[in-house]
Amino acid sequence: MEQQRHAESTAEVPSPPTGARPLYLVAGLGSVGLAFVGAVLPGMPSTVFVILAAGCFARSSPRLEAWLENHETFGPPLRSWRTHRAIPAKAKVVALLSMAASGAFTLVTAPWAVSVPVGVFLVGSALYVGSRPSL
Repeated sequence: MEQQRHAESTAEVPSPPTGARPLYLVAGLGSVGLAFVGAVLPGMPSTVFVILAAGCFARSSPRLEAWLENHETFGPPLRSWRTHRAIPAKAKVVALLSMAASGAFTLVTAPWAVSVPVGVFLVGSALYVGSRPSL
């Protein structure tokens, strides 16, 4: 059953362009590293990095994608995302608070030429995260 679900989750992923597979692999590994950091650091989300890593691994390494999906800590939020497009409520709160803190910090410390684009990006990201169902 696990293999069938794994096959279904990767069946809809397009093949990456020639030569892009190693880039997806590196991006996936980096995202997993950030997810581990987010799992132990308060205020840094891990779920978004797990989802990003899974997408990268779907295009580069089915073995690592299966490992991530079956991981004791990272597997449940990833499966929630894949089946319901839902973000765990705790992860959603941490992500939104982190975005608000980052936006406030940028607004106070960076020039307007940086603050405005960062603010627009953070507002768009917050709207997207806030619009996802919670589990």
